[in-house]
Order: sequence, then structure tokens, then C-alpha cells
Amino acid sequence: MPKTFAQDSVGLVSPQTLHFDQPLELASGRCLDSYDLVIETYGQLNSDASNAVLICHALSGHHHAAGYHSEDDRKPGWWDAYIGPGKPIDTNRFFVVSLNNLGGCHGSTGPVSINPATGKPWGKDFPKLRVRDWVNSQARLADRLGIEQWAAVIGGSLGGMQAMRWALEYPNRLRHCVVIASAMKLTAQNIAFNETARQAICADPDFRDGDYLAAEAYPKDGLSIARMIGHITYLSDDGMGQKFGRDIRSGSFERGTDEPVEFQIESYLRYQGSAFSGSFDANTYILMTKALDYFDLAREYDNDPVKAFSGAQCKFLVVSFTTDWRFAPERSREIVEALIGADKAVSYAEVESEYGHDAFLIPIDRYYQLFTQYMNGVSADL
Repeated sequence: MPKTFAQDSVGLVSPQTLHFDQPLELASGRCLDSYDLVIETYGQLNSDASNAVLICHALSGHHHAAGYHSEDDRKPGWWDAYIGPGKPIDTNRFFVVSLNNLGGCHGSTGPVSINPATGKPWGKDFPKLRVRDWVNSQARLADRLGIEQWAAVIGGSLGGMQAMRWALEYPNRLRHCVVIASAMKLTAQNIAFNETARQAICADPDFRDGDYLAAEAYPKDGLSIARMIGHITYLSDDGMGQKFGRDIRSGSFERGTDEPVEFQIESYLRYQGSAFSGSFDANTYILMTKALDYFDLAREYDNDPVKAFSGAQCKFLVVSFTTDWRFAPERSREIVEALIGADKAVSYAEVESEYGHDAFLIPIDRYYQLFTQYMNGVSADL
């Protein structure tokens, strides 16, 4: 008997692979002669193509943002809580496009893809990417889909950086920009965390200086540790305390007991690291964290954020979370102050949450309600 999905689910979805033959000039000076982008779409594009919404993913994200790939799937797409009929990004009203960015490892052209010049995987030789390269490829995607202007470009974390870059590079091609738990540039501490994670990967003997695919090896342990480092920074101290505390999974502190103690948080982190290392590519992780590090919205505008936003023509929603110390509310307020200084229409909300940076993925009541109300306004503009 076919599985019955909830009324607010997009149900079964199938990814599509789109091939692009037009060369893409990259910020690094290199060029991709051709490339593939894997996408999923939810909802229907209306007659004048005015209801399209672009979802930009974060570091470990991909095209599968909502619904299920098969009836046997236990988990839906990574943002299923917010995409679907009656949800904030309502697929009864919007045509939603989610993609796996260039450099990804879930079907779009990246380090695990075959380099046509060599007939072997790109590996460490895949070109370095910047956020603007993703945005330029997304603009090509919009052209292919017949979308001249997005109703909204939406992203959390690294996705929010892409949304802001859209507002600067293609100001006529979006009406709303939704920036969630993001920043105009990384702090030195953030860069330090990313470098620590990369060094964990590089220190794995199976990394082979990035040539592990050619050697039929894989730096699973290094990537697992990198994920553990990152995951700790995405959570809050209070959130971890409430979820795990100092609960013991095994072992004992009884006097005279020599059995080692394992805390629940240790088991959880090892599980997260192991699961991630089994589904993600190490060179992709290095490439994407470097893109995060390089991003600086105002660099080419004399380091003046107000000047950077001066050409934007869309409306903005900026959202932060109180316990997010990786992308702290101060970073979102810097975005808002720059937008106000540039005389742009901006709404801002700082949401109480115990979930740290991961809060943007979780259905929190106030966040859900304000997101819904803002997207109702986006729909009213169609």
C-alpha cells in the first residue's frame, strides 16, 4: 500500500540534473567549460513566472530541501519544516527551486566529478570557488527555468551570504531577500574554526594531499572530526546541557571501577561525525569552508557596507537567534544597520532560542510565525 504523506508535505520528489555548456568564468580566473547542477522543484510556476523562490543551501546542504525521495525514506529534506503546502514557503503559492551548488558532492559538478580534460575525478584540482560564482551559476539556472525575477531568494548561514550577493550582483532579479543567521563576513574566530576542521582532514593519512580518490582511499576519520568540530559550534551550551547534560551512556564512576565512562554527548558527536563522513566529500568540505572564509560583502565597496547595499532594490528580512554564537545576532544587526544606512526596506527579528546556529533549521514558534507573515507579504506582491 502506498505511503500516505502529511497534508503539509510536498510528498515524493525527484531531483533533476541540468547540463550547462556555456563556459562559466570564475572569480579565481579559471573557467568551467561546462557543468551540471542538480535541482529539486516544489509547487508550480505561474503563468508570468512571478512566484519563483530560490533556496540557497548552507555548508552541508544540498538540493533535497523538502519531501521524500522514496516511500522508504525515514527523514524528509533538510528544510521540510518550512517548505510545503501551508508552511511559510507555501508550495500552494510559490514555485520553489532548491539546488546543490557547484563544488558540491550530491550530483552537481564538483571535486568528485570527472574532469573532461583528464577523464579522472577533479579531486583537489577542482577550481576554487567564491560565493559570487554560485550566484552567477544560479542566475544561469534562473535563465534556464524561464525566471526573470525571483519573488524571493532565501538562505540561512552560507545560504544567507548567497542571498545578499544576489541583491548586489543582480538587483533587478529579486524582489525580496531573506537572510537568516548569517553575516557580511566571517569573524576571525569563525575562520579559525574552519581552519581547525580543515587541518583535521589534512592530517588524516588517507587524505593523500587531496588525491585520495586516485589512491582509492578516503579520509573518513579526518572528515568525521571536522564535522564534530563544526557541530559543536552550531549548538549552544544551554542546548547541549538540556539535551545531554553529563548523562552517561556507559561505564561507571563507582569507586574501584576501572571501566571507562562514555558520556552521551561523546556518543552523539561520534555518530554525527561518522554519518557525515559517509555522505560528504572531503575536498568539497575544504572548498566550501574556504568560500565561507573568503566572503566579504563590502570588500570591493571600499569596505563600506552601506555603499555595498546602495544598489540593492529588493526588500529584506533579516533573522538571528539569541544563542547563535557562530553567527551571532551582532552580525545580523550589522547587516540591518547597513541596510538602514543605505535607505533600504528591512525587517529584523531576533528570536529567542536554545538551539544555537542550528535554530534556523528547527520549527520554533516565533520564527515560524514571523517567517510565515513575511512570506504572506511576498505572496501578496505576486
